[in-house]
Amino acid sequence: MIDFSAIERDLIAAYTGRLERRRRRRRISGAGALVIAVAGVFATVAIASDIGPNLQLDPTKWTILGGGSTDNGRGAYVHATRIEDGSQSTFMVEHDAGLTPYAAFLLHERTKAAADATSPVPVSPETGPLCAQAQLTRAEVVALRALGTFPPGTPADVTRGAADKAVADDFGDTPCRGLEYASEQARLVYAGTEPRPLLMPGAR
Repeated sequence: MIDFSAIERDLIAAYTGRLERRRRRRRISGAGALVIAVAGVFATVAIASDIGPNLQLDPTKWTILGGGSTDNGRGAYVHATRIEDGSQSTFMVEHDAGLTPYAAFLLHERTKAAADATSPVPVSPETGPLCAQAQLTRAEVVALRALGTFPPGTPADVTRGAADKAVADDFGDTPCRGLEYASEQARLVYAGTEPRPLLMPGAR
């Protein structure tokens, strides 16, 4: 029998750990990433290690609204409503082991686009065309430079404002989709919660 409570504890632990630690995002050694977006409250990325593509949640706490997958199951998402308060969330898992950093980014964007397209609540997308590898590299370099004003190891959530602003200012009126991703990657690496090889080669 599936232990839904244990699975949910793993998801929550991964989410919390990633905010303190995310490589979101992601990926402990590129194992997978869990993205949680709560409508009207926040949108963030959290990694989930060893979580299966079915994204199983405790049915006594969550009502599944729907879901889907991309890349032959390499990316998957589930929309759900928390029974306790009615808040809606989207859980995303990306199995990016063996992918280059930029390929992992593209997988994330495809999975996120599919999840956003079926989201039960409005989603505000980033503006501009999809970032090219050179642009993603540039954004990570800019974010890391901004992070230099913080002590190494500062939690990623603490440095978000500074890194995001530096990247947004650098790109000015020519933003591309992926700048938030790049900023987060840089923050997670600087925090010491994700390995430096997850950055674009030119940003390491």
